[in-house]
Amino acid sequence: MTAEAGVAVPVPAATILLLRGDHATLEVFMIVRHEKSDFLGGALVFPGGKVDPQDADERLLDRCTGADADATRRALQVAAIREAFEECGVLLARPSGSTSLIDAAALASLEPYRKALVDGSIGLYDFVVRERLVLACDRLTPFAHWITPTMVPKRFDTHFFVAEAPVDHLALHDGHESVDSVWITPAAAIEAAKARRYTVIFPTVRNLEKLAHAKSPADARRLAAASTIVSVTPWNERRADGNYLCIPKDAGYAVTEEKMPERAAR
Repeated sequence: MTAEAGVAVPVPAATILLLRGDHATLEVFMIVRHEKSDFLGGALVFPGGKVDPQDADERLLDRCTGADADATRRALQVAAIREAFEECGVLLARPSGSTSLIDAAALASLEPYRKALVDGSIGLYDFVVRERLVLACDRLTPFAHWITPTMVPKRFDTHFFVAEAPVDHLALHDGHESVDSVWITPAAAIEAAKARRYTVIFPTVRNLEKLAHAKSPADARRLAAASTIVSVTPWNERRADGNYLCIPKDAGYAVTEEKMPERAAR
């Protein structure tokens, strides 16, 4: 925490909304975090995680297509791609010199690297060089930016991206950080949250609602590219009828406040 304010400094993080579907149906890939996870245990979430120092390796610039010129934003793009591979087995990358993403056969041969990247036995740069890969940052479109409220002891500065999952890549939870996974329409995920079939936190529900406006992955990317991303840091407001979690009204979300359940007296 910062000594002067006693407020935790948010850790940079990237989240990826992997999409599939056509103009009739849009689905997003979501995972259920392990109950014993130190963050959002048991919750239905989009894949993602904190930015690792290796994501900012300047050598990766020559191993990326469509990477942001800004080093900080580029590290977020790289983190989103790395997390998708580690957590879901989906790799947004191309063989060097190719315009096509790697196919299912090539992806299967890279499966052992998922664990190796997680345990640190190989670094991301060495991985892409050894396998002659180029990270497809151009497949990512910024979607949202949320920062954990100041009253929370563990905070993240999270950038959300949307990307179409390659049709032949089999997305699947890793069995460690996540214990289940599902391709689901935004509407179905929202309904499951209302019915309490899944634990879905406030930011995830808001972004599902935002995603629900799109009819296809291409439409989702188009809408995201056309929108202005407003940074969202939720705050609490105490009112006569209870406590509310609020977000800025200009952030592009239909719901900008939610009444919080009252805590039982001890």
